[in-house]
Amino acid sequence: MPELKQLHACHAPAVLAFELANRTYFAASIPDRGDEFYDQFPDRHSALLAEQEAGICAFYVLVADDDSVLGRFNLYDLEDGTARLGYRVARQVAGRGVATKSVRELCRIAAARHGLCTLRAATSHDNAASQKVLTKAGFVPVGPATPADLGGKPGTWYQRDLQP
Repeated sequence: MPELKQLHACHAPAVLAFELANRTYFAASIPDRGDEFYDQFPDRHSALLAEQEAGICAFYVLVADDDSVLGRFNLYDLEDGTARLGYRVARQVAGRGVATKSVRELCRIAAARHGLCTLRAATSHDNAASQKVLTKAGFVPVGPATPADLGGKPGTWYQRDLQP
């Protein structure tokens, strides 16, 4: 059974494999990270761990029984009881409720472990799958997201108030 785990240094090889295996799939709905992201992945992974250690962000990976990564679920800009949510799941588990279940679990963790009261997430108008995940996970639309918020595409901000 896949498990949501906080990101650690030991996850680096599996996270890179996940990103590379799904690069084309992700690029169909969100801007590609570019070759530099992959070329400098060890440094980027270390930087994420430093941000997490500083309490600025909290990063989670959905780990399969074979220790492969099936998804990434991240909390950014933790401040004043709020954070932004970002996530992506592997193509092979997309459409099976994995993202919705993991976002719900991360909402529980965000309140219990990180003391957060509100999560916000933006998705583009053409990303129906992400809109569906957010709605099923209890998020509601709260206003427009600009192309600057979403890598060049217009969209909608969603929000969920968390119960401690």
